[in-house]
Amino acid sequence: MIQKPKEREKAIKLRKRGFSYSEILKEIPVAKSTLSLWLRSVGLSKRQKQRLTGKKLAAALRGARARKDQRLLITKEIKVKARGEIGKLSNRELWLIGVALYWAEGHKEKTHASPIKLGNSDPNLINIFLEWLQKVCKINRKDIKFRIYLHETSKNRLGEVKKYWARATKFPERDFQKISWKKHKINTRRKNIGENYYGLLDVSVKKSINLNRKVQGWIEGICKNCGVVQR
Repeated sequence: MIQKPKEREKAIKLRKRGFSYSEILKEIPVAKSTLSLWLRSVGLSKRQKQRLTGKKLAAALRGARARKDQRLLITKEIKVKARGEIGKLSNRELWLIGVALYWAEGHKEKTHASPIKLGNSDPNLINIFLEWLQKVCKINRKDIKFRIYLHETSKNRLGEVKKYWARATKFPERDFQKISWKKHKINTRRKNIGENYYGLLDVSVKKSINLNRKVQGWIEGICKNCGVVQR
């Protein structure tokens, strides 16, 4: 092995100043194994160890941020491409989307008469449902009613919550006067809390018992035409 006394001496000095291996290798281009051999007996002070630990944490954070930025970029690219694949929806497509949405999230017709009703906290889902009611089911806006379900801990934000749902749905704020309060649970696992919590909005339609029955027929039609066997 070729001896490099000047390089070795410089490496030891840098190490004693608290430089990391990667920093030293930038100054002295040798094999990492050689550097490790040179520095194996070099001790570090507590402050130097803290500096190296800090640099490692900073490097880890930079790496984490870089990976996060990469994930966000990939996610954005996928979403943009996926949005373009949808295109403009036909009335039939909106009809089927609404039926499937009600099938998943709506109140079903039981043995007793039940009107159309759907509740959710996602304003986009609510707006698709409202569009479906008005365009497909030909429901008049005045026959659409709202009720907000809100936790008791958000009583001081009631005005803000009403304004939020009025803006989200483009219905007047006066249509959001019905409130049902949920009791607060100390050990709640809910994630939608704090300033981004606006409760759950329940949408119902007046005199819609027969429409609910019709929707159940549409659901059965989807099952039949998809080849799903019903017991």
